[in-house]
Amino acid sequence: MWARRCVSISGMFAVCAVALVLPGGVRADARGHRRDLGGPVVTTPAAATVPAVRIQPPLRSFSVAATGDVLTEASVISAARSSAGPGQRYEFGPMFAPVAPILRAADLAICHMEVPIGGPSDGPGVYGRSAYGGNLVLAPFEVASGLKAAGFDRCTTSSNHSNDLGAGGIESTLDALDAAGVSHVGTARSPAEDAVSTFVVNGVRVAHLGYTRTLNTAATDPWRLNDAHSVDQVVADVAAARKLGAEVVIVSVHIGTELLGAPTPADRAFVTDLTAATHIDLVIEHGPHVIQPLEQVNGTWVYWSVGNFVSGMGWAQSGRYADMRTLDGLIATARFVETSPGQFTVTPTPVLICDEHTSRTVYPVITTLADPTIPAVLRDQLQQCLTRSVDVVAGLR
Repeated sequence: MWARRCVSISGMFAVCAVALVLPGGVRADARGHRRDLGGPVVTTPAAATVPAVRIQPPLRSFSVAATGDVLTEASVISAARSSAGPGQRYEFGPMFAPVAPILRAADLAICHMEVPIGGPSDGPGVYGRSAYGGNLVLAPFEVASGLKAAGFDRCTTSSNHSNDLGAGGIESTLDALDAAGVSHVGTARSPAEDAVSTFVVNGVRVAHLGYTRTLNTAATDPWRLNDAHSVDQVVADVAAARKLGAEVVIVSVHIGTELLGAPTPADRAFVTDLTAATHIDLVIEHGPHVIQPLEQVNGTWVYWSVGNFVSGMGWAQSGRYADMRTLDGLIATARFVETSPGQFTVTPTPVLICDEHTSRTVYPVITTLADPTIPAVLRDQLQQCLTRSVDVVAGLR
């Protein structure tokens, strides 16, 4: 008869040995070789090899890459129009191409769509001024497919501009993202769509929540726009996500004080109170249009501001937004690794990006500077971006 004995190794695998028990206590090993306690070896028929048996599932991991404001201002629209081929209105592919490999490599890539997106026949541009003095901006329908082609899986849509064009603008934005195959959070077309939900990334159930803490125009129906007016609101949503089985919770927040290189005391207090009240795995903020530091708050990694992804800012004719720091942004990357069942560690890696002045092309700064063949003008612009940013965010890649 055959006898099998298994030994556990590191709690992950069991290695099994098989022996053939022959009459008189004689044993044969798994290859069928007879062994008689010091006697001669006699070959017997070969037995099937028994593989190692896994006794616990492997630990899981996934990666996230999140970016800042997508602002389709005049120079961005002009560049996309110049790249369009026959029969196209706008083409964003070349603008996003240099960073597309980074976004596509992530298991979950998240953008922030700051302004409403129009329908297929709507003309993009400025649709007047808000009561707070900001422009009411409509992005072209084609930006959604451009974001998808670049590698984005999901976008937050809650910002101070979300309701600039009313409920119609919210609906056309989500319609455009749906048509492109990009999921979204932060605004809604119905109360049901506003409900907290989860999804699975590499076998891990994830909740990604999106909010704004500033508004140019308030929504008539509160469910249309996630306005984080209190810590309690976000805490309740996190609890709802955990109840749905979320193992990892990521929170994106759009904040309103622009052009500051560090979080305001009010924003710091909000995040400090929030992370003290509930377990959030990663916080990503945008809105100031410039980058801010990466820090841990109550054990949670916080990207205080990832700046702009693409915009028309950073040149002389852009008024108060002529500040060159508005050309700089971060891809907030992070890897989530399961260390014990249902417990994850987070390792953030900030990737510096920069909009080129004329084409508004988005470049990963450090890897592009390593290319000796790039034009001198581009090299100079990217080096300026790196010089501005290296003392703001530690560990730039």
